[in-house]
Amino acid sequence: MARMKRTDGIGNRWIGCALAALALATATGAKAADDWAYYGHDAGGQRFSPLTEVNRANVGKLQVAWTFHTGDINDGKRGQRSGFETTPLYIDGRLYLTTPFNRVIALEPTTGHQLWAYDPKIDLAGEYGDGMISRGVAAWRDPRGGKGGACTLTLYEATLDARLVAVDAATGKPCAGFGAAGEVSLRDVPNFEAGPYHMTSPPAVVDDTVIVGSAINDNTRVDMASGVVRAFDARSGRLKWSWQPLEPHPGVKSGAANAWSVMTVDPKRHLVFIPTGSASPDYYGGLRPGDNHWANSVVAIDARTGRLAWGFQLVHHDLWDYDVASPPMLTTIEHAGRKVEVVIAANKSGFLYVLDRDTGKPVFPVEERSVPQSTVDGEVTSPTQPFSVGLPTLAPQSLDAGQVFATSAADKAACKATLAKLSGLSIFSPPSVQGVLAVPGNVGGPNWSGFAFDPTRGLLIANTNNFPYVVKLIPRADFKWSPGGDLGAESGTQKGAPYAMSRAPFLSPSGVPCAPPPWGMMTAIDLNKGTLRWRTPFGGMSEINASFAGFKPGGSVNLGGAITTAGGLVFVGASIDRRFHALDIDTGKELWTAELPASAHAMPMTYSAGGTQYVVIAAGGSAKLGQEKQGDALVAFALSKGP
Repeated sequence: MARMKRTDGIGNRWIGCALAALALATATGAKAADDWAYYGHDAGGQRFSPLTEVNRANVGKLQVAWTFHTGDINDGKRGQRSGFETTPLYIDGRLYLTTPFNRVIALEPTTGHQLWAYDPKIDLAGEYGDGMISRGVAAWRDPRGGKGGACTLTLYEATLDARLVAVDAATGKPCAGFGAAGEVSLRDVPNFEAGPYHMTSPPAVVDDTVIVGSAINDNTRVDMASGVVRAFDARSGRLKWSWQPLEPHPGVKSGAANAWSVMTVDPKRHLVFIPTGSASPDYYGGLRPGDNHWANSVVAIDARTGRLAWGFQLVHHDLWDYDVASPPMLTTIEHAGRKVEVVIAANKSGFLYVLDRDTGKPVFPVEERSVPQSTVDGEVTSPTQPFSVGLPTLAPQSLDAGQVFATSAADKAACKATLAKLSGLSIFSPPSVQGVLAVPGNVGGPNWSGFAFDPTRGLLIANTNNFPYVVKLIPRADFKWSPGGDLGAESGTQKGAPYAMSRAPFLSPSGVPCAPPPWGMMTAIDLNKGTLRWRTPFGGMSEINASFAGFKPGGSVNLGGAITTAGGLVFVGASIDRRFHALDIDTGKELWTAELPASAHAMPMTYSAGGTQYVVIAAGGSAKLGQEKQGDALVAFALSKGP
């Protein structure tokens, strides 16, 4: 997983989850320079703002301008814990956000005053696989709409209970002409199961078409729900096309390979770029032989027809939950003396891939290299995997006894003893009954946080995790299910397969990772040169375990992406220590930090309103990690007007 996806209805309360796409299509494709009209600011998801009022010289004067509380918190005593992970849109002078209960809210941008709220009324006691999470809405401007007409600007949300809703951005009322009274059911898929099939990410919109994926539980059974991607007419809600990520083969039993993270679009090419996850079940592939196209891939789909333009698979026959969790990012780089329009892709393996946008072919070298083979009965491992050899990796990909980290001799001995029992200690070590160390692991690498880009510098910014897991296959006759716990073992039945599974972070008896710090990092890659510019730890984890307090800089396991600005800044929350950070984009040095009401596992955004630049982030804590303080605050920062 990138997320820790839930298994058997009991989630690993740890890290995880899923993002998916936002897009604003207009008749001309134009938008105001200071609008944040897509999840990643622009259609291709660069997450770069041209605003400069807040910059390296004055960022230290940022202070809270306003705070809005949604009131939507679930502590898990009834239903599941909530996590506030929205990234608002800013369009036509209004902010639009979602809450963990799938309520859509419009705010006045200079005060945070609520203008309206729409409630789709999901079951708050339901079990939704990833916890109660919604990361935002998509927006579409109808080129046929008259000024002030109903649903001229429409907001689309995919709900936890598998509905696609359309709301008038002006009033917050459902768009009556869309589906049935403003909504379309997304439950009509093979092997649908309420709860394990859900939505946490917003759709994408291009060519008057709304495109939606899904989040699907991991490791529950072999034949999980289909990971079909569907497209609907933006006005009527009529189904236009559907695309199945798994190519049908006789005798193959599988499902999922779903698009749970953020999609991006290229309106000029009429393409939507879809990141897909692993086929089910994650850790045993004996019933799904072959490479499992197009799981673990970035695919380019013609938004008008649903036809595959090209696909690039980042992992063949995935056995590690190495989903393509990071949203594909579209940008232009200078390579071999010319400008090249590219797609940037990454997954939890820590590899970074740069693909030609028209063909999907690698721009920097990728080699198919031999990898260890499985000895598990019935498993046929892919003989090779695609190694990105032309770019720096974003996370460590192996760990041996000489690299073990510990705070005491007893802890070090325990960590080494665990390693000695395992059958593999590197990125593509196939799961076994003996157990393997998954490095970076299902929480590792850039995860759904993805990356931001500064087009003026050619710099890619990624926040990443270094947090290996111990993964074991359990023969069916020996399996006893248990829910695990915070930072504890997670079990999955993998029903229908001869093996169940368990996975747990590689921790010492004192609860500190056996992998050396930093456990969370910010990394800058120069994509014009293909070189590392800087790497720095950020954040801390003492809030969940006092043992972490002494490590400076230890870095924090983090989820929630960064943004860049023309003011030379990187803004990021993500860390467990409830801090919001501003870094110098040229050096990685932290220039400013502020304490938030709760940790901010959401991507921030920025906009200008009333002559002032605001930087906004949702602070809600984690839906997975029980020790984290929960919150419901959307916090806006602006420069102090005082001396």
